[in-house]
Amino acid sequence: MASFTNQAILSYNGGSVASNVVTGQLVSPLTVTKTAVVDSYTANDSVTYVVSIVNAGSTCFDNLTLSDDLGAYTAAGQTLYPLRYTEGSAAWFINGTRQADPAATAGPPLVITGISVPAGGNAIVIYEAETTAAAPLAAGSEITNTVTVTGDGIGTPLTAQAVITAANQADLSISKSLSPATVEENGRLTYTFVIRNSGNTEAGADENLVISDTFDPILKDLTVTMDGAPMVPRTGYTYDPSTGVFATAAGQITVPAATFSQSTVTGEWQIAPGETTVTVTGTI
Repeated sequence: MASFTNQAILSYNGGSVASNVVTGQLVSPLTVTKTAVVDSYTANDSVTYVVSIVNAGSTCFDNLTLSDDLGAYTAAGQTLYPLRYTEGSAAWFINGTRQADPAATAGPPLVITGISVPAGGNAIVIYEAETTAAAPLAAGSEITNTVTVTGDGIGTPLTAQAVITAANQADLSISKSLSPATVEENGRLTYTFVIRNSGNTEAGADENLVISDTFDPILKDLTVTMDGAPMVPRTGYTYDPSTGVFATAAGQITVPAATFSQSTVTGEWQIAPGETTVTVTGTI
């Protein structure tokens, strides 16, 4: 809603006089809302946005332009974009009926043109964006992006925002290595398991992490450690020397959350995964 004022001047021979000032309110019949289909995100994620434009007036609005800032923020002395438009994803509906796909320029910012909203009707524009290396991932981080609607008949640009939050979760991977790669019969070898957590939340005991493996050739006289500390048979792990089946006990392994730092040069976020190392040493 915007206010306006107006005043008249009466001129006559030798002078002029002003009228009183009248004030009015200019109300737009258009309203804009923006929502994200999901309210959280992760690294390399895809987010779907829905922009709804409702026209409560008696006149159609044609050739509107939507501009999305893709979450732009300033860091490292530059403008960073935590979102990137997914090419070809924009779709447009009038009163629920799909229209020809609108023209979309990826930017950033993303610009979608040629949108119309009928009198007493609505238009919905749907599109996808992907998180980039500029998307913050630490617990509590957010991406706020704003869509702006402009065009003929719109005096003051209309805006709407959507906020999504970094998902609080562990993101686990595991690698296995062997040392030495060549071993004599009756020799000792070590399997090393490294569990990495790229998420912003610790993988705690309640996650019930279990490493399971079947050693072939079968090992004997096992020594098992976690981050250098001995693991005790039965309570820490189980092993069947007749089959080579090995498994750690549920809840024994925990993996700390990753740490995150933002480059002062590029503004990109770097992930230093949390790690837990389990070693199994035995005789062939």
